[in-house]
Amino acid sequence: NLLNLNLFLVLIITLDYKDFQDPCPISSCNPQLGDLLVGRAAQLSASSTCGLDGPQNYCIIGYLEGQKCFTCDSRLPYHRYNSPNSHRIENVITNFDLERKLKWWQSETGVHNVSIQLNLETMFQFSHLVLRFKSFRPAAMLVERSRDFGRSWTVVRYFAEDCSLHFPSVSTAPARSIDDVVCDSRYSGSEPSLVGEVVLKALDPVFKTENPHAPNIHDLTTVTNIRVNFTRLFTLGDTLLSRKRRNPQDKYYYSVYNMVVQGSCFCNGHASQCVPMAGVHRDVFTQPGMVHRQCVCKHNTAGENCERCQDFHNDSPWKPGGEGAADICRACNCHSHSDSCHFDAARYEATGGVSGGVCDDCGNNRMGPQCEQCQPFLYQDPQRAKDDPQACIPCNCDPAGSRGGGQCDALSGQCVCKENVEGQRCDRCKHGFFSLRQDDPTGCQGDQTTLFVLLSFSTKELLLVLCHFLSFGGISCPVRCSPEDGQCRCLPNMIGRRCSDPAPGYFLPALNYFLYEAELTFPLLGGSRFERTVDTPTMHTALPQPSLSTPVTWTGLGLVRVFEGVGLRFTVDNLHSSTDYQLAISYEPEFLFVFSFCFSRRGILDSLLCLNAGGQYFVDITFYKQPRSDSSHILIDSISLFNRIGSVQNFCSQSDLDTFHQFHCTGLAVKPGPQESLPEVCEGLIVSLSAQIHNGAVLCRCNVIGSTGPSCSKLGGFCDCKANVIGRCCDACAPMTFGFGPEGCKRCNCDPHGSVSELCDQVSGQCACRSEITGQRCKRCQMGFWGFPSCRSCECNGLSEVCDGFTGDCLNCREHTTGPSCERCVEGYYGDPISRQACQPCLCPDVLSSGRFFATSCQHDPQSLRLICKCQEGHTGVSCDSCSPGFYGDLTLPGAVCKECPCNNNIDPDDPNSCNSTTGECLHCLHNTIGLHCQHCKPGYHGNALTQDCKECSCDRRGTQETRCPLGRPCFCDPRTGQCPCRTGVIGKLCDECEDRYWNLNIASGCQPCSCDLIKSISNICDKVTGHCPCHPEFGGRHCDECRENHFRNPDLQCISCDCNLEGTKQPSCDPETGKCICRAGVSGIFCDECTPGFNTLFPACEPCHPCNALWTQIVTDVQRAAQKMRTLIPHNNVQPTDNQHLQEMINMHSMLDSLANLRVISPPSVEKLEKIFFMLEDERVGNVSKAVEDSMDTRQEVKHKLSMCNTGDLALLKKKVTELSVVQLKQKVCGDPGLEDCSGCTGALCGRDLGKRKCGSPNCKGAVHVSEDASKTAEKLKDQLMNLPSRLQDTKNKINNANEMTWDAKNWARDLQDQINNNTNSCEREKNKIRELIQQVKDYLMGQCSLHIH
Repeated sequence: NLLNLNLFLVLIITLDYKDFQDPCPISSCNPQLGDLLVGRAAQLSASSTCGLDGPQNYCIIGYLEGQKCFTCDSRLPYHRYNSPNSHRIENVITNFDLERKLKWWQSETGVHNVSIQLNLETMFQFSHLVLRFKSFRPAAMLVERSRDFGRSWTVVRYFAEDCSLHFPSVSTAPARSIDDVVCDSRYSGSEPSLVGEVVLKALDPVFKTENPHAPNIHDLTTVTNIRVNFTRLFTLGDTLLSRKRRNPQDKYYYSVYNMVVQGSCFCNGHASQCVPMAGVHRDVFTQPGMVHRQCVCKHNTAGENCERCQDFHNDSPWKPGGEGAADICRACNCHSHSDSCHFDAARYEATGGVSGGVCDDCGNNRMGPQCEQCQPFLYQDPQRAKDDPQACIPCNCDPAGSRGGGQCDALSGQCVCKENVEGQRCDRCKHGFFSLRQDDPTGCQGDQTTLFVLLSFSTKELLLVLCHFLSFGGISCPVRCSPEDGQCRCLPNMIGRRCSDPAPGYFLPALNYFLYEAELTFPLLGGSRFERTVDTPTMHTALPQPSLSTPVTWTGLGLVRVFEGVGLRFTVDNLHSSTDYQLAISYEPEFLFVFSFCFSRRGILDSLLCLNAGGQYFVDITFYKQPRSDSSHILIDSISLFNRIGSVQNFCSQSDLDTFHQFHCTGLAVKPGPQESLPEVCEGLIVSLSAQIHNGAVLCRCNVIGSTGPSCSKLGGFCDCKANVIGRCCDACAPMTFGFGPEGCKRCNCDPHGSVSELCDQVSGQCACRSEITGQRCKRCQMGFWGFPSCRSCECNGLSEVCDGFTGDCLNCREHTTGPSCERCVEGYYGDPISRQACQPCLCPDVLSSGRFFATSCQHDPQSLRLICKCQEGHTGVSCDSCSPGFYGDLTLPGAVCKECPCNNNIDPDDPNSCNSTTGECLHCLHNTIGLHCQHCKPGYHGNALTQDCKECSCDRRGTQETRCPLGRPCFCDPRTGQCPCRTGVIGKLCDECEDRYWNLNIASGCQPCSCDLIKSISNICDKVTGHCPCHPEFGGRHCDECRENHFRNPDLQCISCDCNLEGTKQPSCDPETGKCICRAGVSGIFCDECTPGFNTLFPACEPCHPCNALWTQIVTDVQRAAQKMRTLIPHNNVQPTDNQHLQEMINMHSMLDSLANLRVISPPSVEKLEKIFFMLEDERVGNVSKAVEDSMDTRQEVKHKLSMCNTGDLALLKKKVTELSVVQLKQKVCGDPGLEDCSGCTGALCGRDLGKRKCGSPNCKGAVHVSEDASKTAEKLKDQLMNLPSRLQDTKNKINNANEMTWDAKNWARDLQDQINNNTNSCEREKNKIRELIQQVKDYLMGQCSLHIH
């Protein structure tokens, strides 16, 4: 049990450790998805939201219980109790509180094009979008995305119930690739009508994603903005039906419960977690569940989206996460000598992907891509590691025995020794040499022997004068190897199991290793073998120009052209062994005028030269012309000495010697230049021979300044030279270059027009110039000449020896002359230098150097023999001794000149009296200016006098101080700003408005104080025109010292609301003392909110009833009075039995009178006549109105047709006016309703009955027809009641007669009413005629317009 418990604990610990491991150690990883809307309510917007500007009504479809219409008020954010009807866009953000089903976003009703847009603060990874609708889903919509913060948009998907209708150009077929844009009809139907969803995935799961970091996948899944565009509402078709009482569009709108934009921060596969951006809106982005923007980068990456490598991690390139993420952004290896590096793609490719990091600013005397090398003149201490800051130590070369200025090998510290010196520091002589000296070019001295050879150009015979033989030692052959591992015993500096390769930094010399250039020799004249000649015309260096067809076949700086009878002396002093040598001469033939380098020629002497190691020899070669040869000279390249192969002791076998001769290896081996193209068999033999001759490999000795590194070619020892550097050791500049240094050699660039050769001094770079030409590159003429390259002498009339090298203009002319050829006098002098007339000074009025010379030039008039001065600006007179108008100055004073009068351009320069000619004081200022210098505007003007911008003051006299703006005189304002001096309470630049707390600007007193009541007013700032103060709700009056309209009582104590209905009151609405409402005519009630009897009961219109109503009321009143009088005649007390019968009759009569009091009595004949009149009127009016309506519609159609014939002009306004020309108002007056579409209400003149008759008016309508019908029905009721009256009212006959008289009066009233109806009929006819005339006028007007456009 204990064992099991221990295992269980170990398992728990292991699982916990695994949970805390890095979720993306070596592969791609992505942050957890979340809702991008959470915490970004301020970045979510909608183009349409209901109720933002105030409450708006909307209705729902199919709501059978309770109210069908509701109110949307989104002026405040949603709150369950304070603002439950708010439907702002932030309501769609998903949360999990109990109120999530009580809030949603809703658009305005009837608006089709609505968009919802989310603006993200940076680029995010988008996964999918979900919309849950409270209303019908849209009939058509589309989703867009942007990757550049809204500058451009791309459609992701179209959604429509009918794609071909709403998006005809978009494919409805299934997508063929993951980035196809199609139209989807699955999410746009009518089912379900509630909580329908629209789902969009960024990547269609139908298609397999091979590489999630491919560019097209990134384009589909990365966004900075998302926009959902609803383009068409889903409706049930009732919007096309006839107009109802309520607009059917109120039922259609977009309503969304939830919107989810699922995504994550975009980290290129290098992070699994994101955090808030440091220092950016920290107070906003703290909501739980929010997807933050800052990636927590792994894999040595950095940046907001892990889009780059961390600092000092540039040894491998950045790329998106995936397999092999461990190889992304590797740390640079700078050996602790630098903390900064950058990625170099070329180095990464050159190293095969091993390393691409290049360290920046290596310290501790380091250099190289990884700070792995020591700087020049330092080398790596073998006792220290590369990361040791003290590992680079000085070379410490002995200056007496080293070359290269103290440079040494960066790894070994080996100094570059002189020829006869050895040791790491080059501090000792080689064996056989002595006397180490710094001034000795070879370092140490040895034995000297002289060799003289005379070579005939025609016979190539060699005369051996002297030879001193020495023994030659070598390695015995065959070479023996170790019986244990087969390792041969190598010669010095040879390595490998077979000793076949030279050690690093060493090489095997070619057979022509001892090479001597002809251009470094001494020339010899024929017969003077040891005579040295200088500047002889018999030989000089020739420099052929190579090309692709004629490659370089010479060595050294070039060739030496040698003429007949001239010899060359070669110095040989660098032999390492004493043996027999063969001599080879390299030369080129030269034909007349043309170089021809078909092949390089070498002459090998058969005679052997026995030479000692360490000796110094002079080889003199004299050249003679062959008979019948046309050439007078030859081009010599060099000579070389090479060991005769047969003289090399212990060379392995005779077969090797035969092979060497069979393949002509000797001729190939002495060919100048690198030996890369030797046959393989020759190369092997030459390597073996060279190792035997030189006792192993020879040190490369590459010049540290001229070479790119210390290594050289294994065969021949040719170092890799820098630009324009040549030589086996890279120790000399190439021809036509100079300045041997760390950057190589620079080109001479001698000007071919000014130099005699393209060669220059290899130290200074000075080219050899032609006569009269100078400069390092021979690019300019010498002093006294101009016009390179012809360089003509300067022509300066003998008055100068120097001129401009490009233009030839003379410089430094003497005797007061000037000009390109010193042909004229300088300023202040006159004469003719060309005619040799000396330049004499001008006296204007004095000489130029006197300080009183006021002319630009002068000339001598030969006729008048007078001197004519050309005066400077501002001077006048024969001798320029006075000032011009507009100028001033006291010319009697030394150094004085005429200056322009300082009047700021505000005077007339042609007026001699505009300013004082001596003091400069301005006298006649213009442009409304004054002052000593006309620098100020005149009083009553303002502006900038310096720019002639003085304007008259435009002060408002009503608000300006009287003393500064008197009547009849100009006003005075600030001369600079134009600000007028305002009265108290007046402001403005022109004093033309009252300041706050003042009003009523007038000329008498300026502005008056508002004087608002401090208690009853809101502030003391009143209306600046009316003076009304802003009062508290219950107060009024200009000063807020009275009770407000519809209030009463003492304003000093309390103002109480009258509560009168202002629609039914007069002005004022109530009595200010009692508060009693003052009703207007036709209105009654305590609060004036009821209609008075005799007026229509529809408040607040309270229109007077029909005139018949007053008649009936009067009749009933009279009957009531008669009945009241008859009551007084009926006895109630002391009635005798004999009177019972009469009493009963009177009681019955009294009862009948009471019933009559409730009737509007009218005689049957009058009722019948009135009824006929009404029926006739109705039919006639309806017929006339119908005909008028039809005529009006025909006219409108005709006008519309003619309007459509007009092709030019904007007739929209005229069309609108014609459309407005209808008989709607007339129909409304007659029938109570226009009756154009709906026949269910008051109806109109065009509505029909069941039997084909017209229908006009209905109950509760105000049309004339309905009023007539009501009157007819009333008369019918009266007729029925009168027929039921008992015939036994004999005793009341007199009273009934009175009632009959009243009836006849009613008849007369009816006749009057009939007359009024007739008049109304005539009025209708006149109105109809007016309408016809107006339509005709419009037609004429439109026809005129059309004719005008046609013409």
